[in-house]
Amino acid sequence: MSRLRSSIPAAMIRSIAAPLAAGLAWLGRYGTQGFALSIFLGLALPQFSAAARPLLPVTIFCFTTVVFMRADLGIIGGLVRRPLKLLVAVAWLFLAPVLLIGAPLLLIGREALDPGLLLGLALLAAAPPVMSAPAVAIIYGFEPSLLIAGVIITTVCAPVVAPLLVELLAGAAVPLDRAALMLRLVLFIGGGVTLATLIRSWLGTERIRALKPNLDGFGVLMYFVFAIAAMDGVTKAAMADPLRVLLFLGCAFLVALGGLAAGFLLLGGLRGAERFMIGYATGQRNMGLLVAALGAGVPPTTFLFFALAQFPIYLLPWLLRGLAGRIRRQDCAGA
Repeated sequence: MSRLRSSIPAAMIRSIAAPLAAGLAWLGRYGTQGFALSIFLGLALPQFSAAARPLLPVTIFCFTTVVFMRADLGIIGGLVRRPLKLLVAVAWLFLAPVLLIGAPLLLIGREALDPGLLLGLALLAAAPPVMSAPAVAIIYGFEPSLLIAGVIITTVCAPVVAPLLVELLAGAAVPLDRAALMLRLVLFIGGGVTLATLIRSWLGTERIRALKPNLDGFGVLMYFVFAIAAMDGVTKAAMADPLRVLLFLGCAFLVALGGLAAGFLLLGGLRGAERFMIGYATGQRNMGLLVAALGAGVPPTTFLFFALAQFPIYLLPWLLRGLAGRIRRQDCAGA
């Protein structure tokens, strides 16, 4: 009888977990479409945005944990043992966004920009690449090891490097508590790495690989929650000041597409897929990590720019599918 009672909770857990796992796997199969749909659902649900905004740090922490959990340490170790390609990718991911954004700032002048937009552009350039970039590479059918290694290294270095770059780009026009930002980034990233290590030791590498569709679906779900939270105030701002919204949106897409083009055209020593995805990660930055670390200190116009900078992150994976497929075929033909 006791054996029967002990088996009932296990059966109940399995009956609940199976549909949930199937639902996540279904979401994972429609990754690029899910990303694109999420941003518009976030806009369509403004009544939930303010309530969901406190969940921004939670979603960022989940993204960080999942990326570190899925990293293939063996392949990354191979890249470290032959480090030239990895060093080029990491140096590019650190420096290219700073040059891409810093050069126009020098030409235009910081004083010519809204301080909130200036801080937003500085955060965009200083942040590590988006955590979803490796997932996008996997969805496209690209081998993601170089990109995963680049994202991990730049993210681990972010607590030290990002505050310095923000201060360099924003200058004295935007006051910033660099020490507080560093500490919060250490807690965010260190916590994610610790939790990912515990999960990897519990599940094992093979089990994590088998859960790929479920983890892809979990990523889409987290991006949906993130989109609702990030869209707080966007609809209201679009109605009140549409020209500002269009300016901020144009800047975000210009950086995203400029980074993609620069990486693909200038990183000639890498394969087509690697150049494409490093370029993608050049213009698609994890601003949410820095915004979450800054917390209530983010000015409203900076948060608006952060929200609008999500549109290329959500839409480009879907819009670039055809180009990614062509590059994959070219790489296969040249192999």
